[in-house]
Amino acid sequence: MSKETSLHGVHKGLGALFTDFAGWSMPVRYASELAEHKAVREAAGLFDLSHMAEIHVRGTQAADVLDFALVGNLSGVKPGRARYTMICDADGGVLDDLVVYRLADEEYLVVANAGNADVVAAALAERVAGFDAVVDNRSAETALLAVQGPKAVEILGAVTDADLGALKYYASVPAVVKGHNVLLARTGYTGEDGFELYVPAEEAPSVWRILTEAGEPHGLVPAGLACRDTLRLEAGMPLYGNELSLQLSPFEAGLGRVVKFEKPGDFVGRAALEELAKADVPRVRVGLRGAGRRAPRHGYRLLSGETEIGEVTSGALSPTLGYPIAMAYVDRAYTEPGTKLSVDIRGRIEPVEVVALPFYSRA
Repeated sequence: MSKETSLHGVHKGLGALFTDFAGWSMPVRYASELAEHKAVREAAGLFDLSHMAEIHVRGTQAADVLDFALVGNLSGVKPGRARYTMICDADGGVLDDLVVYRLADEEYLVVANAGNADVVAAALAERVAGFDAVVDNRSAETALLAVQGPKAVEILGAVTDADLGALKYYASVPAVVKGHNVLLARTGYTGEDGFELYVPAEEAPSVWRILTEAGEPHGLVPAGLACRDTLRLEAGMPLYGNELSLQLSPFEAGLGRVVKFEKPGDFVGRAALEELAKADVPRVRVGLRGAGRRAPRHGYRLLSGETEIGEVTSGALSPTLGYPIAMAYVDRAYTEPGTKLSVDIRGRIEPVEVVALPFYSRA
């Protein structure tokens, strides 16, 4: 049976259509995923992301633990700031991509994808051995809401005491939202400006109502996982299980920049990743632009002439751009923007062109 977030009753009341996602019953859409997508690009959308995992790491060696456990330089993150990073296995394969917030000198919040929550929690619990630190998985007690879109500042500004103008991208601050204590972060997964609010699970329905009322004059709408997927695809953001997996390293994903070899000491996967960094990876993640209205989808074959040279990992008809877009892994000889390829869409061969990522960037 699928797990339910503390906002499940709210979503039912809004007439949401649900889907099972990583063992959770989540709203896929409320009325129209296209309207929800458009609202996030032009006004704002309100998301329930409470299926994500929130794992706290505390102690005098919390920074040292994360430098060892993850590929990033987390000791170099200042309190109040956040960093996108990854956790890899000993062979350099990606266990998950993460956002890590440094809450204080000796406390971090590691946010993992729902499907990898147990894997990441177990890996951190194993890797903390020998360090003066503790791993505290607080996913069950924590809800996560997101307000994303160009009107996000106006909406949040009406209900919080936080100085939003001073809150930089990939930064967080403790804040109060109409009497509710939250961790307010300027992060997101849509390509728009916006905020994520970490709140006690039992208070999430009240915070959702406050945000809904504040956002109504600005065109805020509840937004589900369907539009979240098209938004992140337009922004060229990878999704674990599509663009990232245990069989792929950060270098194939075009995200080798997150691996910080310059940090002192060893970290899990370092030796394997150093070898991978020296080699030319056989396949590389690219963007694809299609013609017509038929979008490439996950698993579709990519061709150069009659030769199969790659596979689509994510694809959709872009609501913002009006044409098909996709991300794919292709043989490295075909990664130059402007390269003409084709995709097998259910037996019909359609032309596509390699383009630079992201497909969309906000002004």
